[in-house]
Amino acid sequence: MTQVGEGQEADENAPPIMTFGAPIAGDVLAERYELVEHINNDSAGRLLWRGVDVVLRRPVAVVLRYPGGDSATEMLQAAVAASRVIHPNLVGVYDAIDEGERAYVVREWVDGQSLRELVAAGALDPARSTAVGNAVASALAAVHATGMVHGNVHPGTIMISDDGRVVLADARTDGADSQASDIRAVGGVLYFALTGHWPHAEVPLHGATAGHGRAATPDAVRGPEGTLAAPRQVRAGVPAYLDDLTMDLLDGSLPPPPSDVLAAELARLDVPSDEQFLESSGPLRFTAETGAEPSPLAAAGGRKFAVGIASLLAVALVGLLIGISMLSGGGDGDRNPTTAASPAPTTAGEDPPDSAATEPPKITAAKIIDPEGDRAEVRGAEKVFDGSLDEGWETQTYKGHPDFGRIKQGMGIWLDLGEPRTLTSLQVQLSARGASARLYTGTNEHPSSSAGDNALFAEYEQNPIGPAKEDAGTTMTFDAFDADTEYQYLLVWLTELPPSDGGYKVGIQEIKIS
Repeated sequence: MTQVGEGQEADENAPPIMTFGAPIAGDVLAERYELVEHINNDSAGRLLWRGVDVVLRRPVAVVLRYPGGDSATEMLQAAVAASRVIHPNLVGVYDAIDEGERAYVVREWVDGQSLRELVAAGALDPARSTAVGNAVASALAAVHATGMVHGNVHPGTIMISDDGRVVLADARTDGADSQASDIRAVGGVLYFALTGHWPHAEVPLHGATAGHGRAATPDAVRGPEGTLAAPRQVRAGVPAYLDDLTMDLLDGSLPPPPSDVLAAELARLDVPSDEQFLESSGPLRFTAETGAEPSPLAAAGGRKFAVGIASLLAVALVGLLIGISMLSGGGDGDRNPTTAASPAPTTAGEDPPDSAATEPPKITAAKIIDPEGDRAEVRGAEKVFDGSLDEGWETQTYKGHPDFGRIKQGMGIWLDLGEPRTLTSLQVQLSARGASARLYTGTNEHPSSSAGDNALFAEYEQNPIGPAKEDAGTTMTFDAFDADTEYQYLLVWLTELPPSDGGYKVGIQEIKIS
C-alpha cells in the first residue's frame, strides 16, 4: 500500500538528502516508535517511514527530518497545531519531537493512496469528485474554526484510504497562505479530480525547488492567452453545476465563501452515484437570474445561484394548492368526509390558529463567540441545549482577575432559535455561583472565526436585553424581553467569572428559553 508523505515524492532531479546519521529499519525513536519501512522522501527533504508504536501496538507514519533544531521548527509547529484539531477528514497527529540531531512527527498511518496517485489512473466521476471536495472542505472548516490555516491543500496531501475515507494531511504554518487560499485550493482539487490536471501547477510546493512539488502534477489546459479551460471543455460528462462551482472557486475576482458554508453546499450535493439527480438540483453558479433562490453559498458570499429545481418546486406547490382546494370544498359534494381535514373551530372574523406559533420556542443551534481568544474554547456549544445538566460547556481557567474586561472583552454563547419568536424568559444554569453576564440580540449571523466573532459582538453589543445579571446563584434568568418584538438570535455574554482551580472559570450546563 502507498502512503503520501508531507508534500509529494521527490523526482530523480531532487537535491540530495543528507545521509549522515540516517535512520535504518529497526531504529526505535523516543523509546516507542520503531521504524519498519522507508516509504519515500518528499521534495522538501523529509523522509517518510512506516513504523509501529510499540506501546500501543498500532501502525504509525513517521515523518523525519535531520538535522532538527531551527530547520525543523515549521514542521513541528504545524504538527502541534494540527494535533489540536480532531476531525474524521484530518489525519491524526500523535507526537512531535525535536532531538536536535533529528526531528520527527508521528501521525496516523493510512493504508491507501494519495489523490494524485488515484487520479493518475484516470479522472474521477462527478459523484466521487464531489465527495472528495466535500471531505476536504469539511476538514478545512474544522481547521478554520480554530482560526488556523492549513496552507498545503493539493492532490499530494489528500489521501483516500482503502475503505474510502478521504483525509487531509500535512498542514503548514509558514504564513504563506490564508483561509481564502485554502478555499480556492478546494476548487483546484475539484478541477484535478474531474480532469486530471492541476490548475495551480505554476505554484511550487512550499520548500520545493522549481520542477518539484505541485508542479509535478500536469498543468491545466489553457487558451492562447493563458485562460484556464473549464472542466467541461476538457472532459465530457461534467455537470454544469459542478463545472460552474469549480470555476467560480478558482476565479480570483470573486470572494470565496467561508469553508463551513462551502462544506455544507458540497454535502448537499454529495449523494451516492446511483441516486444522481444533481443535474436538476441546481447549478452552483455565483451569478444567477434575478429571483433565483440563493443557496447557502450565495447567502454567505453575496452571490446568487440559479437553482434548477425552483421550477419543480413551483409545480409541486401549485399541485399541492390545487389538491388542498379540491379537498377543502368549493361546493364539491363528492368530498370524502373521513379523509378531509377538519378545521379547528374559529370565531367569526377570527383567523385560524397558527400551529407553529403555539409550539414553545427552542434553540436549534449554538456556537461559542470568542473575539480575542485563541479559539481553544469554541467546541462543545451543543451541550448547552441538549436537555441534560450532566454535561455542559466551560471556559478555560483564567489567571489574574475575575473581571473579563481586564483580560479580554469577554466571551459567550450565540443562540439560534431557527425562526423569529416572541419570548418571555431565558434561563442559564451555571456550574458555580459568582458569575456575571449580559444578554444581547442581533439580526445577522457571522462566520466562525476571530474576525467573524468581532463583527458579531460589535453588532450585538448595541442591542442589550435588560440589565446585567450579577452573582445570581447558579441560575440566571433574563426576562426583559419586549412582548412586541420577535427574536431569533441571542448572545449570552460572560463578563465576570467565579474563582475555581486557583483561577477563574465557569461552566454553562444548560440554557432554556420560553
